[in-house]
Amino acid sequence: MKSIKVTILGKQYPLKVEDSEEEAMKRIAQYVDEKFQQYKKELNKQPDTTIMTLAALSIAEELFEERKRNRELNQQGDEVLKDVNKTLEEFIEDIQS
Repeated sequence: MKSIKVTILGKQYPLKVEDSEEEAMKRIAQYVDEKFQQYKKELNKQPDTTIMTLAALSIAEELFEERKRNRELNQQGDEVLKDVNKTLEEFIEDIQS
């Protein structure tokens, strides 16, 4: 495990991560900070807790939309594989006849 520090809304947070996860975690923290900064700029009179909550909801929405897209792509891929398998089975039957 490796100790790193990330900065979100100007505050440093210490994290322990696997060596292989360090760069990914830094990118994630940077993304979260950028979202928080965006909301802070748009809602400059709101407390940080409100800004963080709204930004977290936005990030969660992105995650859910991406999961939905992945499920749809997987379903499409499954249909393509079924079609390919059916075509191959028909081809094999034709060859054996």
